[in-house]
Amino acid sequence: MERQKIHREYLLNATSKNILWSAISTPTGLEGWFADKVQSDDKIVTFYWGKTEERIAEIVAVRAFYFIRFRWLDDKNEREYFEIKMTNNELTNDFVLEVTDFTDAHDVADLCELWDSQIETLRRTCGF
Repeated sequence: MERQKIHREYLLNATSKNILWSAISTPTGLEGWFADKVQSDDKIVTFYWGKTEERIAEIVAVRAFYFIRFRWLDDKNEREYFEIKMTNNELTNDFVLEVTDFTDAHDVADLCELWDSQIETLRRTCGF
């Protein structure tokens, strides 16, 4: 099955890098928009959705106030990851959130729709 890398960009009307960074990098922040429950043990993060779905990821790279990269431990391809990066537009002082992820070629539209929905929840939750 062919895998495809996707890259999405979202303009956020956020003016606080602290609030945005917390939303994408802490268990409490991620619980507000990404998963129902998040538990972290340093580099290992467990995400829960509903009562039965659970996935475990490793934080493989992080640079504070810039990006965090996770790798699902159950992924067969160790080179695949999902990354959330924040950049600041100096002219407008808004932030752009960039998401990179991987999926099967036939699931690209579904994954893009999922990220669009998740980021919309982030906007509502944090007031962006």
